[in-house]
Amino acid sequence: MTSSPASPRTHPWTQPPIRLARLLDLRDRAARWLDQYAVPPFDLAVRLTMAPIFFRSGLQKIGDWPATLFLFQEEYRVPLLPPDVAALLAAATELTMPVLLVLGLATRLAALPLLAMALVIQFVLGASNPAFSNPQHYLWMLLLAGLILRGGGRLSLDHWLLHLSRRRMGDRQ
Repeated sequence: MTSSPASPRTHPWTQPPIRLARLLDLRDRAARWLDQYAVPPFDLAVRLTMAPIFFRSGLQKIGDWPATLFLFQEEYRVPLLPPDVAALLAAATELTMPVLLVLGLATRLAALPLLAMALVIQFVLGASNPAFSNPQHYLWMLLLAGLILRGGGRLSLDHWLLHLSRRRMGDRQ
């Protein structure tokens, strides 16, 4: 006895759901593998990429403080802040927040003022002086926004402290 074309075994619509399920399973396994093994070093790489950019700028500012004050008085002219206060805040931010990024400590909080600085550089200073307008700032903003949204990742002190805190809270309940 031969099977007819309409039998469940050979019907053209019975095989695609099985193939689709296998493809979806393969996709899910690949996503789990990426989440476990690729995302943590990527998150770390983003933090380690952004930190030296701002840290070097902070070192330059304190390395020649009179020149920094002159730039904030004459060139940068940050709105709403006196030049000496703006220079001090910029240098302090650029020297402290990158350290937190490297450690992955308070990552979201550390990335926030760095994102604000990149926005000011690109859109405030860049609007008045095209020399400050740089497409690379958009990459900085994107990476910093990702840190704000996602945090420092599994290879961070934030993650370790959260894990430790949850374990301690579980012990108390």
